[in-house]
Amino acid sequence: MSPSTGHDASGYWYANEQKTKSGTAVLNAMRSYRVAEGDMRRRTQSSMKMGESDLAAVRMMFESRESGVSLSPTDLAKRLHISTASTTLLIDRLVLSGHVVRNPHPTDRRSVVLTPTEASNDEVKSTLGAMHDEMMDVAKGLSLADAKIILGFFSRMNVVVSDIR
Repeated sequence: MSPSTGHDASGYWYANEQKTKSGTAVLNAMRSYRVAEGDMRRRTQSSMKMGESDLAAVRMMFESRESGVSLSPTDLAKRLHISTASTTLLIDRLVLSGHVVRNPHPTDRRSVVLTPTEASNDEVKSTLGAMHDEMMDVAKGLSLADAKIILGFFSRMNVVVSDIR
């Protein structure tokens, strides 16, 4: 067992050759990162008293606001890949907790836009800000050549594990 990954370094059922060993080490590092990131998300959700979809929704609202785009409940449902009924429950929960407000749409009187509150913004920044800064420091520490290799690797891995093919 590798102490850093908790997985057998032999690579499970893969051949025991050097290239396979290095590939297995990379896959084990990805698994280890996914576990650590999942743990971080659970800690964040717990400390903010928000579920995973709640936090994702608030993040999407911040991103939309920063890009100057209004986000409607229907837009949010599409982005989260959930039903409009589930989206209504999610928004009701976020409004009740003070993370989001519903505002009239500026041009469509029948619709509303969702806006994250400043308190929600402050809470997200205070909870995640330092860690995101540290993550960015690690990423900025990569050489341009290393960043290009990593981006290419993850792009190819995304194709393998997604429905793109």
